[in-house]
Amino acid sequence: MNPTSAVECVRVHDGEVPDGRPHHPATYEIRRPQELAEVLAVWPDEPVAAHSDAGFVCMCWDPAHAGPSRDAHDPRVRELPDAARPQPLARLLDRDSPDGIPARHRARWAAAAPGALRGYAEAMARGEEPQPPTGIALATAFTWRGAVREHPLDAASLLAEVAPLRVLAAAPTAELARAVCETDGDGLDAAVRFFASEEFTARHPKHRRVPDSVRDVLLRYARSRRPGDLAVLERRLLRAPGGRVRRS
Repeated sequence: MNPTSAVECVRVHDGEVPDGRPHHPATYEIRRPQELAEVLAVWPDEPVAAHSDAGFVCMCWDPAHAGPSRDAHDPRVRELPDAARPQPLARLLDRDSPDGIPARHRARWAAAAPGALRGYAEAMARGEEPQPPTGIALATAFTWRGAVREHPLDAASLLAEVAPLRVLAAAPTAELARAVCETDGDGLDAAVRFFASEEFTARHPKHRRVPDSVRDVLLRYARSRRPGDLAVLERRLLRAPGGRVRRS
C-alpha cells in the first residue's frame, strides 16, 4: 500500500547507461512535490518483496537515508524491482521518454542556462553532441558550472557537470586565466575544480602557464575551500614567464 507519511525522495536506478546516452545518469533522484505525487499515484498498492540488482525504484521517507535498503523490513524505504514496475510508472521514469520525469529535469536545467549558452544546453539535453560554443564569456561558463542547483542529484546531474566542462576544456589557457578574474564566487569554485581536473592538467606544460596573480587567486581559494585540490594545483598550474617577479 502507499505510505501514509510524507515521502521525501524517490531514487531511481536503471543499471547501465545505454549507448548514445552518455549524459543520462544511471541513478537519479526525484524530490519535487508535484513529481513525487505523480510517482505515488501510479505506485503499486501491494508491496513487492523481491529485490533485484538489475534496477529498482526506491521510495524513501527519511531524507538522511543514504541509499536503498537491502532490508525488506526497513520502514524508511520501499523498493520496487525494475521488472515489477507497472507500465504507467515505467513510462514516467523512462530516461528516454520525452514525457518522462528525467526529460523534464533536463529541460529545466537547459532553461536555466545563461542566455548565450542556452541553445547549446538544449541540444545537450536532447542527447546531441554539439560543438562547444565559441566567443562566449568564459566567466559565465565558470559560473554556470559552479551554480548551486536546488536538486543536484536529479536526472540532469551529469549534464550540469559535463556541458560547462566541454566549453572550458575547449578554451585557450590565457582566456581561462582572464575569466578567473571576472567570475563570481560560484564560478571561482568551478574554476579551481577545472584547473585541478584532468581536462586541464593533461595539457602540455606550456599550455598550463597562467599569470602569478591568477595562480595565487586559485591557490588561495583552494587552500581555504577546496584543500583536496591544492596539491594538484601547486604541482600542475605553472607560472607564465611574463608573470614572474624579477629581483635584482
